[in-house]
Amino acid sequence: MSGPEPGAHAAERLDDRSVRDLLAAVTAALPVAEERPGQVEMAVQIARALRNGRHAVVRAGTGTGKTLGYLVPVVASARRTVVSTATKALQDQLARQDLPLVERVLGPLLGRPVRWAVLKGRANYLCAQRVAEVGDDARLDLHDASAAMRTEVKRLVEWAAHTPTGDEADLDWQPSRAAWRAVSVTSDECPGAARCASGEVCFSERARTVAQAAAIVVVNGWLYALDVASDSALLGDHEVVVVDEAHELEDVVTDSVGVGIGPGRIGALGSALRAILVDDELMAALARSANRLRDALAPLAGRRVALPVTGEPRAALDDLRMRTAAAAEALRAARTGDEGVQQRRVRAQSACTRLLADLDVATTGRDGDVAFVSGPAERPLLEIKPLRVGPVLADAVWSRRLGVLTSATIASTLRDRLGLPGERVEEHDVGSPFDYAHHALLYCAAHLPDPAARGTDRDDAVHDELAALIEAAGGRTLALFTSRARLAAAADALADRVAHPILRQDDLPKTALVRAFAHDEASCLFATQGFFQGIDVPGATLSLVVLDRIPFPVPTDPLVAARREAHGDRAFAAIDVPVAATKLAQAAGRLIRTETDRGVVAVLDPRLATKSYAAAVRAALPPMPFTTDRGRALGFLRDLLSPR
Repeated sequence: MSGPEPGAHAAERLDDRSVRDLLAAVTAALPVAEERPGQVEMAVQIARALRNGRHAVVRAGTGTGKTLGYLVPVVASARRTVVSTATKALQDQLARQDLPLVERVLGPLLGRPVRWAVLKGRANYLCAQRVAEVGDDARLDLHDASAAMRTEVKRLVEWAAHTPTGDEADLDWQPSRAAWRAVSVTSDECPGAARCASGEVCFSERARTVAQAAAIVVVNGWLYALDVASDSALLGDHEVVVVDEAHELEDVVTDSVGVGIGPGRIGALGSALRAILVDDELMAALARSANRLRDALAPLAGRRVALPVTGEPRAALDDLRMRTAAAAEALRAARTGDEGVQQRRVRAQSACTRLLADLDVATTGRDGDVAFVSGPAERPLLEIKPLRVGPVLADAVWSRRLGVLTSATIASTLRDRLGLPGERVEEHDVGSPFDYAHHALLYCAAHLPDPAARGTDRDDAVHDELAALIEAAGGRTLALFTSRARLAAAADALADRVAHPILRQDDLPKTALVRAFAHDEASCLFATQGFFQGIDVPGATLSLVVLDRIPFPVPTDPLVAARREAHGDRAFAAIDVPVAATKLAQAAGRLIRTETDRGVVAVLDPRLATKSYAAAVRAALPPMPFTTDRGRALGFLRDLLSPR
């Protein structure tokens, strides 16, 4: 078939039949071609939205094939598009699988090349200048480095000589964080290509140049948020933005445009300065400033702080600003004939400049910001974040380009929280290809004490219920907890009660832990909210997902508290319920990963059955039959163990 001609109006000529045919051509080229009605509907609805100049919000369940569902219509539309993903893993999937397939199939059909690129933050690429500084084939200039780290850095230096990308994801081995940091820079450290001796051969700049010429650019959410804050200076103008895993956008933007100031950041700056300046008095003064800031912030840990900052914290920040300005002046005065030292000086200047800018935010305040102190008292961090990201996104994104937002979990309040204009938004739910009605069961242990009833009675009842479920499932359980304390209590209580190995979250690194769980069908994995998403264990190994309670946001969290105050009497419905429903849906999504998977999601919280908001929370979950019948849940699990 022949596709639309390239140009700004290609989207207007992309009718429903054309997008179906294009998608069919792409999926037919897959190693295992499958008919996915939800994927077809998604592609058609996105194409219609592009034709009509409207934003599209698409809820697409696990297994829909979201990436091809949005890539085909946006590529066919001939509009420059940025795809913002939630994880580097999804970026890599798009780069290695989906986009090469779309390029190979759609290019000839559309009569034009499909140019695409992946762009990541600077810290993901080798820094050519740092590579030059740490040595060459014969020498490594690393102070106080272990032998193992020196070996890793040498391998990275050797790799730098022949890698075309410098992208850490292209390595066939995993360096330690310390080794990678030795040959990379953060955005705070980088002075920019114009001020860097290696700017002309910079891997990050090379990737940005390629991205500027591409029609489809894949980035992670953090980088897209930085682009929003910089008025598109990083990614350039684009007509469409696709936000994959859109339920994370609010948090990502909040974190990206926020400010963090603490003793750790000052310590890192001091280390950078010591490599350039010989000034014991300045270093000692900076260390005293770090200690003073720590002592001023420590009593405020977990609490909100008024903006602009006042009192002793303000005095500590003013003192830090004076020391940082003195360091910046000393760096400007420093002269050296060593190019490596010169470039370290430039990077340290950049770090000083950014810290000074953040200190100004803390001492003058910005409209709509909330300040609070996070972290333990010994490592406090002053954070300043926006109360709402909707106005920022409405002005910088939705008023300038079309948005396509998709996720398996779309809360009813997402549109308002992200500032999407209601009159220009189309919302769709394309379902999931999985047979949840017959393959899954949602069980609420309604007979258990309410989580508000603290004490051993509630804990003992939860542990009894969990033990019965695990035995019925034959292990094969992912048990998720809303606190580490409850995880530890449950694991300790069940260690000698169930005849199945229990893996705890901190036993191994995350990847190794999931691998160990997947390889032992009888095992159980106990974890916290970091495992609510991003865990993919298909097959019988994972037949039971248990949540100890509905994962409501912590009411004492300073940012959550501020947002709740802004909503007044509507706070619980506007903030707590949507957040809890989204987290619960993400956790429940760990269960059914393929068409043959079967199992139970068990929520050990009676509120999922008894409270007025229960129906709204359940509506966010995959469409599983719901029961409070314990016998039915145990029977469902036992049946899974029976030979088929």
